[in-house]
Amino acid sequence: MAKINVCLDRCETYSYEVIRPLLNNQMDILGVSADLSSRKILLKPNLLSAGGPALSCSNPQFVKAVAACFLSRGARVLLGDSPSFGSAAQVLKQQGFTAALSGLAVEHVVFKTRLVKKLPCGVSVGIAGEALECDYFVNLPRIKAHDQMRVTMAVKNVFGIVLGVRKAWLHMKHGGSHRFFAEMILDLQHILPPTFVFADGIEVMNRRGPMKGSPLLLGCLAASKSGVALDRAMLEVLELEKKSIPLAMAATKKRVAGANLQDLDFPQYVPSDFAGSGFKAPVKLSPVRFRPFRYLRSSLKRILAA
Repeated sequence: MAKINVCLDRCETYSYEVIRPLLNNQMDILGVSADLSSRKILLKPNLLSAGGPALSCSNPQFVKAVAACFLSRGARVLLGDSPSFGSAAQVLKQQGFTAALSGLAVEHVVFKTRLVKKLPCGVSVGIAGEALECDYFVNLPRIKAHDQMRVTMAVKNVFGIVLGVRKAWLHMKHGGSHRFFAEMILDLQHILPPTFVFADGIEVMNRRGPMKGSPLLLGCLAASKSGVALDRAMLEVLELEKKSIPLAMAATKKRVAGANLQDLDFPQYVPSDFAGSGFKAPVKLSPVRFRPFRYLRSSLKRILAA
């Protein structure tokens, strides 16, 4: 089996002028066509909450740089997500994306068309049909410590294609086990169009997450065609034990390509080049299942934001 490329590059700034050429180089390494004319590209950032700290969401300058790279190759670029709290439009405005993307031909697509998909784990989920209506799904995670999954990256970011309050419902219904919930999230990867992942590991959320962590300058840009492979590589970058990460263990159990380090090739830096960052993940995981009050509060926020 051919190894999967995971590009790791150094970057310690959110300067658009610095990030863009680095991303362009990674795209070339991954084989992104120089001519994407007539191709529809969907950018899927992490738009967690309008009222949360900036660190909880994707960085607007990072997303701008990715968008500009695809636009320069002739692609039609769309951007969409379904935040856990509030609307994507609110997050885009309050977290600075609207201003950052002003002047670029990036179309905001609203995730609203419910499409029911049955996953290999047996769970039926209501996802946004708009997330699948593209030639390439471009996953833009921000690396974060996470109270329920210990760390979240590319695979977890795909959970954002589940429509709004249905995410909270899945937490309520299937949140009894970290293992099963991780398998369910992993299974979402099966329904995606061809994918590219560009992960923001420049400044990451440390110690807690996805809302209340502290910033840590990691200085890493990561890219791959596989979210599973990118996440596996980043565990080495962050110096985390795979066996402590529910999503990584789910990928290993299901024998997903990229789940093991020997599946990967590193055409730029190698993970050990980032050793000593001091990244900390939660020692004890919080329950996945939401308390009823939190579920009702999430549902009410979605209704009020509509």
